[in-house]
Amino acid sequence: MLKLFLPDHYVKNIFEINPLRLKSKGIKGIITDLDNTLVPWDVKDATPEVIEWFENMKQNEIKVAIISNNNKERVKVFSEPLGAPYFFSARKPLSRSFKKAAKQMGLKREEIVVIGDQLLTDILGGNKAGFHTILVAPIVETDAKITTFNRRIERSILNRMRKKGMITWEK
Repeated sequence: MLKLFLPDHYVKNIFEINPLRLKSKGIKGIITDLDNTLVPWDVKDATPEVIEWFENMKQNEIKVAIISNNNKERVKVFSEPLGAPYFFSARKPLSRSFKKAAKQMGLKREEIVVIGDQLLTDILGGNKAGFHTILVAPIVETDAKITTFNRRIERSILNRMRKKGMITWEK
């Protein structure tokens, strides 16, 4: 059961994710969460660093799609200036939006990595749908109310994984 919540990798932020390393592992696409993964949940637009990260992925021929449980307006305003396909009200961890993103990119599951800051939505959803997964530390400590509840459950899961030796990194 715990394995469904276990990411393949953990990084502190998206900027530690190198396109050349991804390509060497056969990764051609990224499905990424938005809030607290790319920018803080209350920041409307991409930062210059995030724009540069997207450009770097594009230059290295890695497709990037954004998938979020947030509403259309939030996701659209962030994604359109980046030229990134996006999926809103995704109902993660359900697999449907992950599969739609993969289909839109024209890639196989093993060619895609899912990146997100939450075990209960991003990692669980990506794992259930059969993708590689990377957990990033949340950008900010504050969250929307539902996410605050999820974080408590997440801490419990992470503690159980640590006790069983499934993870060694600190969050």
